[in-house]
Amino acid sequence: MDHYAVFGNPIAHSKSPQIHRWFAEQTGQQLDYQALLAPVDDFEGSARQFFDQGGLGANVTVPFKLDALVFCDQLSPRARRAGAVNTLQKGKNNEIYGDNTDGVGLVRDLTGQLGFNLHNKRVLLLGAGGASRGVVEPLLKAGVAKLKIANRTPEKAQQLVQIFHGLQPDAELSAGNWASLAGSQYDLILNATSASLSGDLPPLPDGLLAPGALAYDLMYARQPTPFMEWAIQQGATTVADGLGMLVEQAAEAFFLWRQVRPDTAPVLLRLRQQLQE
Repeated sequence: MDHYAVFGNPIAHSKSPQIHRWFAEQTGQQLDYQALLAPVDDFEGSARQFFDQGGLGANVTVPFKLDALVFCDQLSPRARRAGAVNTLQKGKNNEIYGDNTDGVGLVRDLTGQLGFNLHNKRVLLLGAGGASRGVVEPLLKAGVAKLKIANRTPEKAQQLVQIFHGLQPDAELSAGNWASLAGSQYDLILNATSASLSGDLPPLPDGLLAPGALAYDLMYARQPTPFMEWAIQQGATTVADGLGMLVEQAAEAFFLWRQVRPDTAPVLLRLRQQLQE
């Protein structure tokens, strides 16, 4: 039996074992997938032990995505630019390869499950932390016309602009604080701040949503998040949470490991039903 895992702290809440079991059933793959609690100060020790004992691949969640970056022998270009790793794979000569599937998971959910065409769209990304770093490149490569990164401290957002500047020359990439958003409109607003975790919301001005706009929270919960409730009040045409992104980034990792791409729609539906229960 091939062994895979997800590392995090805490980790008991993780949906990843369930998602990958459903993927394996659907595609006829024989594998075992476990949730592993790593000590906050020793991700490397836990990951090393897992791979030494025959593990073939792993997902990495909070707070270890930067530790995983350092742990890897090789990095994909998108993981290097994102500065974070959420997928590990044992390669030739037992070298560990690191990738970041978060951004491609988001884009697949937006374009596939939600049917949203990103080409030439004006996009606002709220937050400049680790979640944002993973999604900037795939959004630019999907052909957005404009991407603004807004953060409480604009310097942090500006750092992201510098990292990804020139990656897609046609796209306008900019940064600012919350106040800088007044008077502008966007076709897509992505909340990548941790505010939803604490039941909070960044101080956003009214009128940010263009006609037909989509508002998307990278967090997910049983109930709509404060950001989603704000977007509904502001007249968003479509409002979504990050459950689809979770499933799609998992599918990308599954494909990297097994070279088989699972059908995400039925898995997302089962997960949504489970969450509502």
